[in-house]
Amino acid sequence: MRKPYHRVGFTSAQITELWERWKRGEALKAIGRVFGKPSSCIFNHIKPTGGIKPAARRRSRLALTLAEREEISRGVVAGRTVRAMAAALGRAPSTVSRELARNGGPRRYRAAAADKRAWKKALRPKPCKLATHGQLCEIVAAKLQRNWSPQQIAGWLKRAHPGDENAQVSHETIYRSLYVQARGVLKKELQLYLRSHRPIRRSRHATAKGQERGHIPNAVSISQRPPEAEDRAVPGHWEGDLLCGSKNSNIVTLVERHSRYVMLAKIANRETQTVINALIKQAHHLPRELYRSLTWDRGTELSGHQRFTLETDIAVYFCDPQSPWQRGSNENTNRLLRQYLPRGTDLAPYSQAQLNQIARELNERPRKTLDFQTPAERFSECVASIH
Repeated sequence: MRKPYHRVGFTSAQITELWERWKRGEALKAIGRVFGKPSSCIFNHIKPTGGIKPAARRRSRLALTLAEREEISRGVVAGRTVRAMAAALGRAPSTVSRELARNGGPRRYRAAAADKRAWKKALRPKPCKLATHGQLCEIVAAKLQRNWSPQQIAGWLKRAHPGDENAQVSHETIYRSLYVQARGVLKKELQLYLRSHRPIRRSRHATAKGQERGHIPNAVSISQRPPEAEDRAVPGHWEGDLLCGSKNSNIVTLVERHSRYVMLAKIANRETQTVINALIKQAHHLPRELYRSLTWDRGTELSGHQRFTLETDIAVYFCDPQSPWQRGSNENTNRLLRQYLPRGTDLAPYSQAQLNQIARELNERPRKTLDFQTPAERFSECVASIH
């Protein structure tokens, strides 16, 4: 005869360790192996809070402790009066009387059950700000549908309504309202407008490894790039890369370091001649003062960089091998583009007009690093300053 299945949960220590591992970015399967459980079990544990570690609970100093309840239980068995038990605990007689009354009276009182019931009833969920401010909730939902991130929304609200707390909300509150559906504020469907379509929040430490790069002839190291490009003080220094899709499709991505302004270029293939021609064409769209240098990774698609420099008078610098952080603005831009062009998408059917529209949407999003100005606003200021 088959034995009945008994589900074994997690101890308090295991729950603490589970959340610490999740915060460090460990995968569900890796965490499951530590506890001898399938990844689905780990997922089901963290799903109710959307992958967000719940805040630690603390008892009020005025509440009865488990030890005090056990003392009351022993007093009931010994036949002591309510006043005698209260005096021994240093509590008011009414406190002991109410404790007994709400837990079945002296005959049915059990300390452990009473403590568990009190701990459960002590939950006082604070109303979410978006639940109590309907107009603010509608604004947040509308901005999410425009593909704005919660941080961009929070920063824009702070800039648009300075000093008005009722018209502002933190990005963390927006995330929690999306992922913790028990709040019942923002619809779950709005998660689809986030850059990551994950059902739960993932740790920022969960990252992917970079790809190996080839040898570039006559490459000038990023260490020789002028200091003005490094500190972003002067506009006109760009970072570039290829965004890859399925069926060997690619597009050129360019971002200006000072303003984070984005440009995209359609290419038929990743041969160096094709890429260089696209970069030359893009360079001719901008004033010389706003295109001083270009920083690229070690991709062999730019092995013909000397022709680019000869025809545009724009210096090209290359990152060190396996150092994508040296083009941080471009790496971040490529991550943002995955919201519009997910991995596995065939990029060949996209026209230059469609790519321009995607770039325009990115350039019209407020950025925290720009004090929640948009890249378009900052870039326009740069254009105006040279005329």
